Amino acid sequence: MQKRQDITEKVDRAAARAGIVGLDEGVRRRRRLSVLGATGSVGRSTLDLIGRSPDDYEIVALTAATNAERLAELAIRHRAKRAVLASDAHYDELKQRLDGTGIEAAAGDAAVIEAAQMPADWIMAAIVGAAGLRPTFAAAAQGTCVALANKECLVSAGAVFLEAVAKAQTALLPVDSEHSAAFQAIDSSPSRCIETITLTASGGPFRTWDAARIQAATPQDALKHPNWSMGPKITIDSATLMNKGLELIEAYHLFPVEVRQLAVLVHPQSIIHCLVHYCDGSVLAQMSSPDMRTPIAYSLAWPERMPAPTQRLNLTELGSLTFEAADETRFPALRVAREALIAGGSAPTILNAANEIAVEAFLAGRIGFTEIAAVVEAALTAAVSEIGGLALRTLDDVLEMDRAARLLATRLCSLRAA
Repeated sequence: MQKRQDITEKVDRAAARAGIVGLDEGVRRRRRLSVLGATGSVGRSTLDLIGRSPDDYEIVALTAATNAERLAELAIRHRAKRAVLASDAHYDELKQRLDGTGIEAAAGDAAVIEAAQMPADWIMAAIVGAAGLRPTFAAAAQGTCVALANKECLVSAGAVFLEAVAKAQTALLPVDSEHSAAFQAIDSSPSRCIETITLTASGGPFRTWDAARIQAATPQDALKHPNWSMGPKITIDSATLMNKGLELIEAYHLFPVEVRQLAVLVHPQSIIHCLVHYCDGSVLAQMSSPDMRTPIAYSLAWPERMPAPTQRLNLTELGSLTFEAADETRFPALRVAREALIAGGSAPTILNAANEIAVEAFLAGRIGFTEIAAVVEAALTAAVSEIGGLALRTLDDVLEMDRAARLLATRLCSLRAA
């Protein structure tokens, strides 16, 4: 498997092709940007940053799943060329809201992929779930810069996706706060100098709860994240610590390390996002307030930096930063994810698909909180005999494995709900 040891070199090449380095300020052209998943939390944060310097950017395309009203509002505000909904059912509403604006409206899965293929210098890939796989692959094929906020590309399709990225010589910029932090702390350091990459976790809303109380947790309890404002799926993943397990898989593909060099540390304040331990005993940590606009701004301005309206750290007010070991007994999802990473092959694909189904079942009240990790682990075990060992060589292979794993997880959730 090809590891991402040349990420900085690829970003530099793509930045030069996009015309954002090597030019005097007076001749620097407006950058063409697209945001896939514009109405989600990452998409909105991206557009918030872009909207503060509108003369610097040209918005090529914005996409969303079903929210025609919000998408039309954002497209008009940011003068996008095209606005696309994944849902055909809401096309008429989108078209009506954009009537007379000169903004092209489109809908359907194929239209989203077409939007991702529109020539752009920088593309935010923030479509949540497996629905983001084909559009992100299409964006990566352009060979410019892709800011990656879609976990599935690395978790479900890691080797296949990185092969596509390498073929197109695309610069892949991590947007998750932890991976952005690692990217910054590693910079141009040789892989032989890295001992460990430690991702931090807030611990979620149940960090101090005992096992009995966690077992009785409701969706309302789990959606109360102590530090971050995120969508429901990622918020539940944070509560189970599955989110950190998925991030371990992403980090394995993004950075030149082995599984044994990846660690997780609970850090309730969410100020330090990652620590990189070096062979000379040095530890470099990236720190910032818990605001996604910081890592987004870093990817948007690379190889420079840009102003972001985030809260500045006041270490005197913070007083102290604390750390705890991750408890894989109360939060077994982290262990299950690590085991899937070690197993390799189709295991991470099955893990991700089963987790999505289990989280949906929990939010709908069909299974309990602690059954999320149990369903995922059961799906990984059952998949050996029920799905088999399909080799994942193409995106179609990944999607077929994802489909089969979802069917299996749905049945397992039904059995537990019965």
